[in-house]
Amino acid sequence: MYKTLYIIFFSLIVTNCSFKPVIKHHGVPFLEKKQASLIVNKSNKNDIINILGNPSTKSKFDNDLWIYIEMQQTQSKLKNLGKMKIFKNNILVLEMDNYGILKKKDFYNKDDMEDIKIAMETTESGFKRNSFIYEFMSSMRQKINDPLNSRAKKRKEIIQR
Repeated sequence: MYKTLYIIFFSLIVTNCSFKPVIKHHGVPFLEKKQASLIVNKSNKNDIINILGNPSTKSKFDNDLWIYIEMQQTQSKLKNLGKMKIFKNNILVLEMDNYGILKKKDFYNKDDMEDIKIAMETTESGFKRNSFIYEFMSSMRQKINDPLNSRAKKRKEIIQR
């Protein structure tokens, strides 16, 4: 009796387990294959939207720069306690001219992004506490925070008492 219960319980557990890894997908699927059909100096904005859809990001400074992102994550092995691991990370940067024609196409994959070097230097502020700019800006901040000068009025009331 117990053997049959163990067999049924064990078979339920095994049948519910999947040997395929769970993949979480974000962005445009198959970006690498789709970007191959875009031709520089021939494709326009309508072609791009038909092939790739709306961009993930548009440049805030220049509306003619579109960025498409594709990222796939899966759970890592048991030794990392199932943390998500990125195994596919593609970025496509498209630059168009004023007429909407594709002028430049840059495709970056995970390996290309590891080669990008990031500057670790920092920039210090150009003014010190005793400078004219600092004093001016702090007085402006004080006037904005207390426009009716209620602090000075409270001080006068305290002194008069």
